[in-house]
Amino acid sequence: MSKFARLLLIGLVVLGLVFSVACSQQTTQNQDSVKVRLAEVTHSIFYAPQYVALTQGIFEKHGLDVELSTAFGGDKTMTALLSGEADIILMGSEATIYVANQDANDLAINFAQLTQRDGSFLVSREPINNFSWDVLKGKVLLGQRKGGMPEMVSEYVQYLNGIEPFRDVEIIQNVEFQNLGPAFASGTGDFVQLFEPVASKMELAGKGYVVASMGEESGKLPYTVYITKQSYMDKNQEAVQAFTDAIYEAQKWVAQHSIEEIADAIEPHFADIDRETLLMVVERYKEQDTWATNPILDEEEYHNLEAVMEYSGELKTKVPYDKIVNTDFAKKAMD
Repeated sequence: MSKFARLLLIGLVVLGLVFSVACSQQTTQNQDSVKVRLAEVTHSIFYAPQYVALTQGIFEKHGLDVELSTAFGGDKTMTALLSGEADIILMGSEATIYVANQDANDLAINFAQLTQRDGSFLVSREPINNFSWDVLKGKVLLGQRKGGMPEMVSEYVQYLNGIEPFRDVEIIQNVEFQNLGPAFASGTGDFVQLFEPVASKMELAGKGYVVASMGEESGKLPYTVYITKQSYMDKNQEAVQAFTDAIYEAQKWVAQHSIEEIADAIEPHFADIDRETLLMVVERYKEQDTWATNPILDEEEYHNLEAVMEYSGELKTKVPYDKIVNTDFAKKAMD
């Protein structure tokens, strides 16, 4: 055998050993990671820190294999949790109040907060300088679903600004969420309440103009929170802690990085959104302090949520904060 052939053979053997060890390590890593089935209520830039945790390997760093799915709707998301199809869900904490008021044996528990403000905006058909809520009087507002958190926040914000919903302003509520933008663009309503990226797309197309932020007007709320069943939390404390640790790390990452860097990180999850719109949305959310800087759902925010629900007539019975909120994992993550 020639010297070249011997060297080639040795090289192939070494390469095979390296490949074998690498595969073995990868298999071990996969075996050691804990699978978590996560269901989000919708897929939105609003949840940017979550996608940062996914694309930047933060969940993996904390030993988790997170399988993300989108349930498309609050009822479907909570059903996924209660039926065991999801381990953890991301949605509004108002749903946990509804579950508790149904005398559920296995409560849905809020354990880590992701967003701390409403993510919707009031969009006008024409630009309005020095906007005042009084301009809604006698107008038609294309609103959100009755009983949903966006609609409850909108009505509460109107009330805080001296507008009586349904009396001072007509509110249309029979248009599906995904059709609100097209309906407004086609001529329905004088104003519309929209989430991103639809609001920014309307502005860029010259078909609507953001005149107010529901998030800024309503104050801080536990708008979207990670929730799990009490039984899952009891049996999987290490996984819940690791998940909370990862979310906190992602929250810090978002707080410390630029708009461009955040857009780069989440872009793989929003390939259908052009760069200009993506940057516009990220900037708008970052500037209004949308994302919580830590995972603690504090009591003041919870009581603000109660006030919003109470005004809208959706809070039949109050549920004690300590009954459906667990901050132990969030506090430990911050330690």
